Amino acid sequence: MVKKGLDHLNLLCDLGELSSLLTGSENIENFLQKTAVMVAKHLDADVCSIYLYDDGEGELVLRSTIGLNPTAVGTIRMKPGEGLVGTVFDTREAIHEASASRNPKFKYFEEANEDQFESFLAVPIVRGVEKIGVLVVEHVERDFFDDVDVLALRAIASQLAGAVENARLLITMQSTKREDLQKGPRGMQGLAFVKGEGVVVGCAYAPVAHYGKGKLTLLYNGQGRGGTGNIDDFFRAVKATSEELLRLQESFSERLAESDSFIFTAHFMMLKDTTFQSKVVERIEKGSSPEDAIRAVAIEYIKILSDSPHAYIREKVSDMEDLSLRLLANVRKKSAKESSVPRGRIVIARNIYPSDIMKLASEEVKGIVLVGGGVTSHVTILARSLQIPLVIADKSELLEIAEETPLLIDGDMGTIHIRPTARLVKEFTKRYQTSRLHMKKPEQAHPQTWTKDGERIYIMANINLLRELSLARDVNAEGVGLYRTEFPFIIRSDFPSEEEQYRLYGKLFEVMEDRPVTIRTLDVGGDKVLAYSDVTHETNPELGLRSIRFTLRQRDIFEAQVRAILRAAHGAQEARIMFPMISSIDEFQKAKKIIAEVLQSLREIGIPHYENPLIGLLIEVPSVIEILDTLAEEADFFSIGTNDFVQYLLAVDRSNEKVAEYYQHGHPSVLRSIARVVSIANSHGKEISLCGEMAHISDYVAFLIGIGLRRFSVDPQFIVPLQKTIEEITVADAEAHARELLEQTTIQAVQRVLKRSVPITKGAGADESAALSR
Repeated sequence: MVKKGLDHLNLLCDLGELSSLLTGSENIENFLQKTAVMVAKHLDADVCSIYLYDDGEGELVLRSTIGLNPTAVGTIRMKPGEGLVGTVFDTREAIHEASASRNPKFKYFEEANEDQFESFLAVPIVRGVEKIGVLVVEHVERDFFDDVDVLALRAIASQLAGAVENARLLITMQSTKREDLQKGPRGMQGLAFVKGEGVVVGCAYAPVAHYGKGKLTLLYNGQGRGGTGNIDDFFRAVKATSEELLRLQESFSERLAESDSFIFTAHFMMLKDTTFQSKVVERIEKGSSPEDAIRAVAIEYIKILSDSPHAYIREKVSDMEDLSLRLLANVRKKSAKESSVPRGRIVIARNIYPSDIMKLASEEVKGIVLVGGGVTSHVTILARSLQIPLVIADKSELLEIAEETPLLIDGDMGTIHIRPTARLVKEFTKRYQTSRLHMKKPEQAHPQTWTKDGERIYIMANINLLRELSLARDVNAEGVGLYRTEFPFIIRSDFPSEEEQYRLYGKLFEVMEDRPVTIRTLDVGGDKVLAYSDVTHETNPELGLRSIRFTLRQRDIFEAQVRAILRAAHGAQEARIMFPMISSIDEFQKAKKIIAEVLQSLREIGIPHYENPLIGLLIEVPSVIEILDTLAEEADFFSIGTNDFVQYLLAVDRSNEKVAEYYQHGHPSVLRSIARVVSIANSHGKEISLCGEMAHISDYVAFLIGIGLRRFSVDPQFIVPLQKTIEEITVADAEAHARELLEQTTIQAVQRVLKRSVPITKGAGADESAALSR
């Protein structure tokens, strides 16, 4: 059993290097075959087969096998629900048979030469709600596979899902009919001010530079102007593009740990697609130049992707455009110079690809104006992480602004000023400098925090991106009170695998060493939309399938994340798992049970992991207040997430500026509810912290201490000023202050008390605006 567990662990590690497996494969079919061989070897199986679902035909197709007759590849087909394989696909449940032929659902295919194989194990390959295919292993011996193999094969399928999905998509595209390709993809002098949408906060003033202007024109309107060249030139461009993508990946990884995994999988799948290559070669042989051939085939693929009813497939249009432009540039041998931007500019563009962002950051771009696009795009997420102010404005006239025109953008308000006055520039420059103060390395906090009269208070760090860990260590954070795991999910074009998450979480525990770390499980939905998941596109997402509701529904995603956390925490001093948006005891028990089952499976397989994580929940939904006594018997700890707690308690969309005045931390119901939560937690001896925005607003620090809160978790830049604020408070004064606030019945009365009787000397910067906290 131990040896089998170690073999399975080795396989998981091998699968964590899918980038090497992919880049070392000659084509997609070769990649799938290598994958099948790898899985069969580690599970000691006589057969490993990969079936992928063909959307166009509505059938599961055998795409790769080791052990069955190779001529059956592409020939064996089944409808969902047909045979054992079709049943696994249809139900999303594994099938484990000691003797497959005895199962009434077994379907015999003579061309497979499958008679000799008795043991049968199959698991679905899924990516969120999307069913991709089925992974099957077989053995000549009866009852060869056991429960450990079932668990291992499920984990393997989860690891493979992203890369295999890209392969499935390209294989499906190869059979798309020509008649389906009819649709294509989807006055300056007086312009002085444009109101857009602020996406990344910050102000910037600099000359304009247009980025990528004409790049898409080169793709869509360059036919017939492709110059000369031959087939060798095309394959040299393929090789150069492959090397370029690898270099780019290394650059991403150095700047942003969350991109440490292979985020250009879709690019490489398209680059390795033999059908794509053969279509280009065929056109060159008929007299087209390499450039014209690449354009024609790329546009054909783009049309297929654009017409898909699935959001996650339409998202790959930009991948195809990006790859095609790189191929065209490398054919022309001008890739390094064509898109350069002078340093220190504000870039205006209609399209910027995620792969462009690192280049712009290296050129010290001051800001970005994106003409069109959306706040959920990967570009905006990367710009936010690199702190590049970004405004989106749907006004095409911006593309006609002359190069070097002075531009001022405000990412907070979403405004764009063309040729601003000197007075306006002075005003905004001052704002810009103020807003950037929190980015400077702050002074170091004392190792421990105490009130003026000697009460011990704990200050932890909220971590959004791993690059913030060094700042948390520099300011002496006493641990991580909240690690938000969303970013690795948002940045990608599909769900990150278990191994990718394992590496990220491992860095978290490594940097924090012996300090406690609290990891919040995936919190998507609401304003954190996954572009590749149709599930999170809803009419009212804040009240929809978000946070714990999403992960309980998508159990394979949840289990993969929990496994990654537990594996990464192996050897850590103290690891905690926290569930977001719990609204009932039933939800908490279901989530807790999944952790117990994952722990049991890790024990059985023999994979090293953290054995006894503390399990808690974020208090964000008001419904838990009335059942908190019972939850205290189930949970190890609580944390109050005031950002959502206030939103749901007061029925105010915190992202809607039209109702911003109603979002009030000082609402009497908010103060009383928080006081009640802290009181109940303390009465049960359960650790309670507060990790929302309210934790660093100096006006409320004394109140929070006065109601019995002793643990705060804030973004690292707020730790020093928060500590200074706390050091000026006595518990007796704080308790009196809290009692007075809790007696008030109106918001205005609360504000009057706060203005005249906050018993502290405010720490500079502790009440930074909400715009500066993520």
